[in-house]
Amino acid sequence: MTAYPGPPERPRRLRGTPALRRLVSQTRLHPAELVLPVFVRDGITGPEPIGSMPGVVQHTPTSLVAAAREAVEAGVGGIMVFGVPRAQDKDAVGSVGLDPDGVLNAALRTLRTELGDDTVIMSDLCLDEFTDHGHCGLVDDAGRVDNDSTLEVYARMAVAQAEAGAHVVGPSGMMDGQVRVVRQALDAAGHQDISVLAYTAKYASGFYGPFREAVASTLQGDRATYQQDPANRAESLRELRLDLEEGADMVMVKPALPYLDVLSDVAAQSDVPVAAYQVSGEYAMIEAAASQGLLDRDRMVIETLTSIRRAGAQVVLTYYATTAARLLGG
Repeated sequence: MTAYPGPPERPRRLRGTPALRRLVSQTRLHPAELVLPVFVRDGITGPEPIGSMPGVVQHTPTSLVAAAREAVEAGVGGIMVFGVPRAQDKDAVGSVGLDPDGVLNAALRTLRTELGDDTVIMSDLCLDEFTDHGHCGLVDDAGRVDNDSTLEVYARMAVAQAEAGAHVVGPSGMMDGQVRVVRQALDAAGHQDISVLAYTAKYASGFYGPFREAVASTLQGDRATYQQDPANRAESLRELRLDLEEGADMVMVKPALPYLDVLSDVAAQSDVPVAAYQVSGEYAMIEAAASQGLLDRDRMVIETLTSIRRAGAQVVLTYYATTAARLLGG
């Protein structure tokens, strides 16, 4: 009886050893592609843990610098800064977000002074952290977010953040025309070299829950009238086209894992670098499962980030940035 010779094609031949798998790996994850989102809170004397995000804190200016240095030393490529003002400093127009000495702008100035150009300092350009109603824009008498009046504030915020030391501003409010207005304001103020990271496809997602705690959000209701509907895919390419026409230097999809199809679409069409944000809910799910012994945390960190890179992201914002950099040997 003639022995069956086996299948002529054996893909498993390329999986036999760790060295062989590394050699033929199609997607590589590097610390320089990671950005660490950080929160700096006004009026606290020490780092404040965020209950829904184990291991993540609201920083003081001092602890913020320490965390940023730690990330830089690990090889992380950038820092995205979110400001958390005191409750009494919030108002209907988010004026503390424009204040040169407000919590966010002061933090940007400190980071730029301490780190210079050793990392990429990014700033969240939005009003939700600074308004008493918690929306990303100005609200009219009917309770609706006013797109065009909000753009005027975004223009001023962009200049304030650039002057404070941001290398990159990230307009995240999903207002129509925000990239154009921000780009024009920066150029007019002499900040032609400051980059704009467009939140191109930002969905009205349930995955932002822990973030609301992190920034002490006062939002009542939702942001469905200006963030994208989770059921829709094609409109992301329309948003991409508009952002590129308006001068975006980079574009982003947020959240990441639930929208890998959208990320893939955007990456296939974009001629500028594409970023994705592994948001607070994605982080919290991994932490919760790992705390119950249901999965290997470190393995899931690398696997999820690799999947985001595989889908087309060149840059990944993740609360695991420093952790992942160390796991990668950065």
